[in-house]
Amino acid sequence: MLVRGGEAQGVVLEGGEEIRARCVLSNADPKRTFLGLVGAGDLDTGFRRSIENYRSEGTSLKLNLALDGLPEFTAAPGDGSHLGATMHICPTIEYMERAWDDAKYGRPSERPIIEMTIPTMYDPSLAPPGKHIMGVFVQYAPYTLREGTWDELRESYADRVIDCIAEHAPNIRDIILHRQVLTPLDIERTYGITGGNIFHGAMSADQMFFSRPVMGWARYATPIRGLYLCGSGAHPGGGVIGAAGYNAADRVLRDLRP
Repeated sequence: MLVRGGEAQGVVLEGGEEIRARCVLSNADPKRTFLGLVGAGDLDTGFRRSIENYRSEGTSLKLNLALDGLPEFTAAPGDGSHLGATMHICPTIEYMERAWDDAKYGRPSERPIIEMTIPTMYDPSLAPPGKHIMGVFVQYAPYTLREGTWDELRESYADRVIDCIAEHAPNIRDIILHRQVLTPLDIERTYGITGGNIFHGAMSADQMFFSRPVMGWARYATPIRGLYLCGSGAHPGGGVIGAAGYNAADRVLRDLRP
């Protein structure tokens, strides 16, 4: 961020080029924005401490699969035409509670909550004829592990997730052509999201509504004049809704209106 006299005046690219602007909107998470893209001297101590205390460690793992066909679920056999919806493996409240208990103590869930979507069911152009892709969203995979590292556990845990799917769709192993595993650490490295939290910060009561990201700064503007947050770290938080960006744009238009 190019900040002069407490005001955002543009951005500086890696090569040193400066791009000037009347304002800057950051879709990065709050920690990335204020602790990575803004200099420490541009923030007052109280605000900086609040951002440092903002909880942003994620617990989500993403497994992307390229498939040679469709999974065949024993609970719902058929020609596959019924697989266009999102599918979940989380049979009981107790199952979900145990999955979270593992993560509370720094362990990836032994029997995780699994959400599966097959986008090629409604857009076949995403894969060659007869092939499919499946996105697998896994809870819970804590960013901070009690033992080992995600670089060590990445593939073995992906195997564990596939084993859980195979209990319900026995043919899944036979139709996997390729897989991509994104642990919380991979999400942080690849997409620059602090802690690998896909919601740009914990969506708990103390970090929502008028406290997102921190108390006193929940209306998209920031302590640096001309710098706005427009991502999931702003109200109303994460999810595929675009509300934070819409609201931030409205705030900018009102602030810049003559």
